[in-house]
Amino acid sequence: MHKAASLPDVSRETQERLTCFADLLTRWTAKINLISPGDVPHLWERHINDSLQLVPLVQPGTRIIDLGSGGGFPALILAIAADADVTMVESDRRKAAFLREASRATGCRAHVINQRIESVDLPPAPVVTARALANLSKLLTWTEKLVTPDGYALFLKGQHAADELTDAERDWHMTVTQIPSRTAGGSILKISDIRRV
Repeated sequence: MHKAASLPDVSRETQERLTCFADLLTRWTAKINLISPGDVPHLWERHINDSLQLVPLVQPGTRIIDLGSGGGFPALILAIAADADVTMVESDRRKAAFLREASRATGCRAHVINQRIESVDLPPAPVVTARALANLSKLLTWTEKLVTPDGYALFLKGQHAADELTDAERDWHMTVTQIPSRTAGGSILKISDIRRV
């Protein structure tokens, strides 16, 4: 049983659902590579708390498309803690099976599309999210058709966020807010008005 780190501003019910998710993820990670085995002891601080940073940046109940959902970060964390209606796009069949089971076990509003991002055809959503998936230019290529005109993307990025922004600005017009992450060296990119140069 995973003991939740103390989570500020999270109800007891939310904490219980996050703990259910953490337990399930730990069990499945022993069979399929959802997170690296070395990360399991640091699951709360490295993955769950990292994803929880996005909760204040989305309206409760918002419809979200999450790209390359993998182990459910940040998608399922937002579905649980922000009561978001999340569509997860995940091409790996086994990871998609985990996401379905975790959605069911935690009782959240989440749907899994087991397809490659390039081939997915979904109505645009007000928010598009991704974490540890691809460089910013590629993320913007995928996001452009999936985000509503007045919507925005939230990308959790590591220490090379500034370099990725510089590269992406050659091909993209966008409005960017860079928010320091609680994860060392990381940042959250909030990006709107996405269009090709």
